[in-house]
Amino acid sequence: MHAHRLIAFGLACLLLSGAGAARAADPYPTRPVHWVVPFPPGGATDVVARIMAQWLSEHLGQQVVIENRGGAGGNIAAQSVINAAPDGYTVLFVPTSSAINATLYESLPFNFLKDIAPVAGLVRSPNLMEVNQAVPARTVAEFIALAKANPRKINMASPGIGTAVHLSGELFQVMTGTKLTHVPYRGGAPALVDLMGGQVQVMFDVLAGSLPHIRSGDLRALAVTTSGRADALPEVPTIAETVPGYEASTWFGVGAPKGTPPEIIARLNQVINAALADPTIRARLAEVGSEPMPLSPAAFGAMLAAETQKWATVVKASGAKAE
Repeated sequence: MHAHRLIAFGLACLLLSGAGAARAADPYPTRPVHWVVPFPPGGATDVVARIMAQWLSEHLGQQVVIENRGGAGGNIAAQSVINAAPDGYTVLFVPTSSAINATLYESLPFNFLKDIAPVAGLVRSPNLMEVNQAVPARTVAEFIALAKANPRKINMASPGIGTAVHLSGELFQVMTGTKLTHVPYRGGAPALVDLMGGQVQVMFDVLAGSLPHIRSGDLRALAVTTSGRADALPEVPTIAETVPGYEASTWFGVGAPKGTPPEIIARLNQVINAALADPTIRARLAEVGSEPMPLSPAAFGAMLAAETQKWATVVKASGAKAE
């Protein structure tokens, strides 16, 4: 009887260890993945997240669930992901503001570069230097001359202090020696309304938000902020063609909590980059003014560090402070 019990116990142990090994070998993911997006639903940014989430759901074999958590310039969303288990089931939609906030906010309860593991790049979108039709300047050079002749008399709109739109304008002032008056709004829509109405004269808006107004003739595009021209407006020059070295853009990527296993990060990166190479996905992203930005985890991490350093210089020079 004693021997039979030992044999039975040994078999049970083998079965249990086999089950544990099978569970350990289960391919990621085995349940839904939550993707935290630091913006409200419905905007162009949210559309990018949902385009990608649909692809990821289909190719990971599990639902990728969008969770919109706006507020504090993206810091609320970042904190929620930093606090999540590093198991690949909670990831972050990383906006440009993540690099800006490190300096814009005097104190944060986290260090983004240390507490978020870079996973992949997503998209890059040019900002558009645009003016209302009453502004006489038709080129960047003419605008610089106008601004220098009228210091602080030209109002520059933005969807809020510390946004990529705001800092693109501050970078322009630093590099050109111009002095504009910043007028922050609570969102891009009211800023555009006042820009078209003439209450403010210039804005460095995201391309997707302003493209319809440029095409309708309500606003005039002077230049795009990226180093190369935008496919959506190939006839519009870059600011860098007049101000060498100028470059700014709105970009997005994916991050995960520090400590997420590298094999999970590699799996997510592989599926995301496959999406960005797919012609159908690229066409859908182009409709919202976004260009694919495929990057390895290491390359996205290096970009985050470089952007954080770049915008720290601009924030300090402008004196911008978080509201």
